[in-house]
Amino acid sequence: MKHLLIALIAGGVSATGFAPLGLWPLTLAAFALLIAMTLNVERMRSAFAIGFAFGLGHFAVGLNWIAMAFTFQSAMPAWLGWIAILITALYLAPFVGAATALAWRIGKGEPLTFILLFAAAWIITEYLRATILFSFGWNPLATITMAQMEGAQLALPAVTRIIGTYGLSAIIVLASGALLLAYRREWRSSLVAAGLPILATLAGFALLKLSAPAAPSYVEANNDRAAPAIRIIQPNIDQSQKWDPDFERRNFARLVERTGETGDRPRLIFWPEAAVPQFIEQEPVARFLIAELLGPDDMLMLGATKLEIETDENGRRRAVGARNALYAMTAEGELIGRYDKAHLVPYGEYLPMRPLLESIGLSRLAPGDLDFWPGPGAQTINVGNFGTAGGQICYEIIFSGEVIDSANRPDFIFNPSN
Repeated sequence: MKHLLIALIAGGVSATGFAPLGLWPLTLAAFALLIAMTLNVERMRSAFAIGFAFGLGHFAVGLNWIAMAFTFQSAMPAWLGWIAILITALYLAPFVGAATALAWRIGKGEPLTFILLFAAAWIITEYLRATILFSFGWNPLATITMAQMEGAQLALPAVTRIIGTYGLSAIIVLASGALLLAYRREWRSSLVAAGLPILATLAGFALLKLSAPAAPSYVEANNDRAAPAIRIIQPNIDQSQKWDPDFERRNFARLVERTGETGDRPRLIFWPEAAVPQFIEQEPVARFLIAELLGPDDMLMLGATKLEIETDENGRRRAVGARNALYAMTAEGELIGRYDKAHLVPYGEYLPMRPLLESIGLSRLAPGDLDFWPGPGAQTINVGNFGTAGGQICYEIIFSGEVIDSANRPDFIFNPSN
């Protein structure tokens, strides 16, 4: 039990490497301790338990933002957020346990072999938690490289062009293993384990040097026409007021004010996720009110909710679900493109295992009776003369390999948040 408590605490410490703290050395040290503890056990079941306890602490601390989000839901008590964290951490922790158990089963007794296998197993389990069942890939280990790691802050993310996010997570596991081996004075094995992170960093620097983009030359190549104006609108609306009907006019006025007036240049305007409460696909009047803000050559990308309507055998129509959608709208109020969010936030946009959780009285974890439905995945949408856009709404930008439609690559990616 003492070992499990230590693993739990170490897992919590490991999460401090993520933003906003960025204490990545503590993450490396915590993973080194996890490796050391797993190497010392004598049964595969114990290896799984150590990994499970570590994962429970890692995800409970790393997902504390879920509890914060519940403080903005006036209809739900804030303490439900901590239940949501615990349930989510309990769901995710077995993935870490599976990685430690698998590496121990094949590589037990040999530290370097175990470390190499653990890095490989981490790739597999991190991929699985992002793709199976609830597809919750939040906080891949690779994101600690976005903290204050000096030059590596640029170099390590750059190497993901070759090895991907999951490969970069494995590099961090290897670096932690090298740290442990160096502490044990196993210098030769430490150099082997450290070799891949070092090579990855050097490769990242090389990629940065070789692939630095040239300065944009749009204006030079298009002297006969005005360059477009890009307007990104952040109305800074309090979450407690966003869906309150009493603030609807004021909220829309903020969007209008910040969007500004039309000018000589065509504008590509970006509004946030769920920018307006109206169901603009079903409400043409709402579309036309928004379109009045646009000049003849302007284009607006905005987030709104799309209702899924079904008609029963008696001809009655009713809403059965909703989509978190991103639209492209012309100055005529025409919706020429739509992307539906594919990776939804558990508890915020849908209630996982709704029949089970509702049966024990937890139906209020997710506000409303309708769950959001996921979209089909990455899509490229037309934005008229401005080219094509890949939509990714809020946190789903983190899903490695699923950000764009590789068969129809967009000119740019728009990642609005609420």
